[in-house]
Amino acid sequence: MSGSSVLIVAGEASGDAHGAGLLAALKPLDPSLTFFGMGGPKLEAQGLDIIHGAHEISVMGIGEVLPKIPRILKVLGDLVAEVERRKPRLALLIDVPDFNLRLAKRLKALGVKVIWYISPMVWAWRAGRTKIIAERTDALLCILPFEEAFLRERGVNATYVGNPVLDQLPAQAPPETFRRALGLDPLKPVLAVLPGSRRSEIARLLPTMVKVAREQLRLHPGLQVVVPVALGLEPALIQQGFGEVPVTLVEGRASEVVGASDVALVASGTATLEAGLMRRPLVVIYRVSWLTYAVGRAMVKLPYFSLVNLLAGRRVVPELLQTEVTTARVVEALEALWQGPEREACLQGLDAVRATLGEAGATTRAARFIAEFIRARG
Repeated sequence: MSGSSVLIVAGEASGDAHGAGLLAALKPLDPSLTFFGMGGPKLEAQGLDIIHGAHEISVMGIGEVLPKIPRILKVLGDLVAEVERRKPRLALLIDVPDFNLRLAKRLKALGVKVIWYISPMVWAWRAGRTKIIAERTDALLCILPFEEAFLRERGVNATYVGNPVLDQLPAQAPPETFRRALGLDPLKPVLAVLPGSRRSEIARLLPTMVKVAREQLRLHPGLQVVVPVALGLEPALIQQGFGEVPVTLVEGRASEVVGASDVALVASGTATLEAGLMRRPLVVIYRVSWLTYAVGRAMVKLPYFSLVNLLAGRRVVPELLQTEVTTARVVEALEALWQGPEREACLQGLDAVRATLGEAGATTRAARFIAEFIRARG
């Protein structure tokens, strides 16, 4: 196969991680391929020629998008210009649907084949976008088991490849093993606190998380509070938020931090599934701007908002939303998970969620699909 370039566009920490894993699996299948586009430090470490960083379009909610529109349009225009210059064989778009749907339209107009990896949550809201996805993509690789049938029924060429989170997790081990690996006291209890990767969600959730941590330290003598800091974030941002509250910061390694914990407090997002698959009880919290919440409440019709509970089809982990995210409510939810019947029920539910995802190897299957797609089109 002759050498050729592939455009990769990923946003946020989770997309960067999934994209990096995919690129690592794809390179050995066709060493002649080169890669350029948008991503974060993990994709860059795998050899992606960064045109723009993923952080440049990382926003959360309607109110935060509006001020960034000029910058987002600039990023979009630059990527399209680079596509026109390099003429890639394929575009691989990862998540960030609002941005990537607009980019896909421009790419199709240029005759570029488009594969989307990680489906937008059209089963939760804005299902009408499935028609647009069908028109603007040549294939979609989804990572949640119920998505394939939903999308295919609406004309999207969708394939379930498995969930890449399974490929990224460390092997199961007792908490003490992870504590030693992180330099923690293996005999003292651990609360893992995952505040997210976006500055906006950290700003909304961290003050409450710090108050919760302070209360947990009072209730559990010797407790170690551990926070994984997403790559691309300054640890000082988190450290300043905790102030005098004793905390251990770990760069990245979120799954290991959860593995070291007795219980975890997690901002809603991909991290909830990663934490749940580490088989540690967790409480999920979520808070956005009032405008985003009002719009979302009108449009989203789901019984739960965390991936763990959505996959289970029932409440496996406690989830607190908006005004429910108070110190007292969060502490109460955490306390029930330290020991006793609620902890055991949570662990059993997490085992059931793990079973719904099938076997590991999603990244390899996705890479093989992409390599064959390129090969079939010569």
